[in-house]
Amino acid sequence: MRYEIRVEGHLSETLAKAFPELGHVVMSGQTVLFGPVVDEAHLYGLLARCQSLGLRVLEMRQLPE
Repeated sequence: MRYEIRVEGHLSETLAKAFPELGHVVMSGQTVLFGPVVDEAHLYGLLARCQSLGLRVLEMRQLPE
């Protein structure tokens, strides 16, 4: 499965390194994290990481294969 997680603001390179398994792009005041998610536990772990870093998740969606 591939997912896209949109967070508010521009992630610094330091914060982006907290998600080594995901790529990222910055656009329109948001950062889009994207990449493979192994299972539901991995997905919840990514969301928990966002929360612990104080990131506001705007949208999360599964991408077509």
